[in-house]
Amino acid sequence: MPEYEKAMRPEDITRLFVERSNAGDAAGVAALYEQDAVMAYPPGGQTVGREAIRTLWEKVLASRPHFEPEQPLPTLISGDIALTSTPPKDGAGARAQVVRRQPDGSWLRLLDQPEFVTG
Repeated sequence: MPEYEKAMRPEDITRLFVERSNAGDAAGVAALYEQDAVMAYPPGGQTVGREAIRTLWEKVLASRPHFEPEQPLPTLISGDIALTSTPPKDGAGARAQVVRRQPDGSWLRLLDQPEFVTG
């Protein structure tokens, strides 16, 4: 696996996600998640584990969607756990992620509630 830039602040994950997604790098996106991370997708379901998340992103990125950088909402940090979020495009609800500090000081996603636009 290539050596990827690490998120040294919880807010870095959103920027790295946009960069890697726009590059079509599903493995790079999956590297932002803990090994046993849970993603609330597909709608009404869950994708569990980094490998399953990589497979999901391969399918999503195959259509070459373009992601715009977004200003994150204020991050809440308690010890080694943080809640990050970005405002949704429709102004309702929120996209949110729970991230955890790793032993090397970097941060990875543990829980992900994305917003997926279909159609």
